[in-house]
Amino acid sequence: MITAIIFDLDNCLSPARQTGDLFEPAFAAIRQANRGTLSEAALAEAIEDTWKHSLDAVAAMHGFTPEMLAAGWKILTETTVPGSLRGYPDLELLERLPVTRFLVTSGFRRLQESKIDALGIRQWFSAVHVDAIDEPGRQGKQALFAGILREHRLHVDDVLVVGDNPESEIAAGNRLGIRTVQTLRPGVVRHASATHHVESLAELSALMAVR
Repeated sequence: MITAIIFDLDNCLSPARQTGDLFEPAFAAIRQANRGTLSEAALAEAIEDTWKHSLDAVAAMHGFTPEMLAAGWKILTETTVPGSLRGYPDLELLERLPVTRFLVTSGFRRLQESKIDALGIRQWFSAVHVDAIDEPGRQGKQALFAGILREHRLHVDDVLVVGDNPESEIAAGNRLGIRTVQTLRPGVVRHASATHHVESLAELSALMAVR
């Protein structure tokens, strides 16, 4: 039986695009620094990928120049969410799940912490970890997951990793032998690497009894 679940944040519990307007200054800075490196279409595709991947990963995938990465980086390290966020309509179900809950999210430290507080969900988790891309000594999600298992004396068979990204939390969970659940939120493409797939947090209850 599942006794603990490790959750991702963006496109799992809350749409990444809810903070869209906050990113516009960073996008504008990247466009200005582009200086013809990427075509307009290629740059638009890269910016679209920032809703699914961290900025450093997007820069590597799409061939940003150091100037382009630095331009967006400088702004996003100082960006925070003002006010509140709603998250997905089923977010309130999270608190009712009868398991120990952990949150592990990647991104800029201040931005991710402010998203969590804007959603008002911090108290629903036994521990919250930000895989901060803007801090030295970044561990990555796999190391953070492994640390949770050790610290809380959890066996991989008793844990689920829940998130949207097959190249991030799903891959990290799979490498550790933890069963993974991909959240098929609007715009998320189903990936065969996940052990299970759900469209709502309501479906997690049925998976918690599966061995």
